Amino acid sequence: MLPIVRDLPEVFLEDLPGLSPVQQVEFQINLIPRAAPVARAPYRLASFEMKELSEQLQELSNKGFIRPSSSP
Repeated sequence: MLPIVRDLPEVFLEDLPGLSPVQQVEFQINLIPRAAPVARAPYRLASFEMKELSEQLQELSNKGFIRPSSSP
């Protein structure tokens, strides 16, 4: 947890009431011909960071803000 969030918990809400997770936005990505994606290994996380990330992702998923990827 970030130090500011830990030191001032009364300032930050647990839930975000009134925000709708469903927002349809149309966009397009203009691709460059013959360009290849950048291939980089993901940054390594310490076990406590990975645990925190997993918990945050699960919470966002439970609230409907994110969902599993359907890309190939």
